[in-house]
Amino acid sequence: MKQGVILYGPPAAGKDTVTTALSELQPTYRQFARLKVGSGKAVGYRMGTVEQLRELEAAGGIVYANHRYGNTYIIDVPGLDDAFTAGVPVVHLGQVDGIRALISGYAADWSVVLLWCPREVTAQRSAGRGDSDINARLAAWDATREDLDAHPDMAWDLTVDTTVISPHDAAQLIDQLLAQKTGAPTA
Repeated sequence: MKQGVILYGPPAAGKDTVTTALSELQPTYRQFARLKVGSGKAVGYRMGTVEQLRELEAAGGIVYANHRYGNTYIIDVPGLDDAFTAGVPVVHLGQVDGIRALISGYAADWSVVLLWCPREVTAQRSAGRGDSDINARLAAWDATREDLDAHPDMAWDLTVDTTVISPHDAAQLIDQLLAQKTGAPTA
């Protein structure tokens, strides 16, 4: 069965950085570029239109969609199909409902990883990378914490405190997790 990785966590917890470390470890790991309808940052997304969103909805091609920062972010079946063809997709999520929708809505062996950092670290990292919407990022951190609290039954395959574990070491742990599931050697 095809394998994928879900990285869950608040803004600035290290999802991008750990994904980069994963792809450096094994080039088959690739960040899943969600379809984004809206404006703002385009890097790491497939920018789409409202018409594309409607077409996907009509065709049943949306696995999960959420709204944040005035945009709509979509995990779509055609995008996932392409991502699995290219390698091992790494999907970034900040909602437990998104994780559950992805696991139940797209057949794959998903490894679910919680990346965490304290709120003040999100503020520091967000400022350090030049985010202009730090207050919105902190509100998203709060929403992620509330989401976790609302789903105490959520099972994680791996939990990583990114203030303690380096991105490289986190990538090693994730790669080992996937290898254990398949019995294959790690990188």
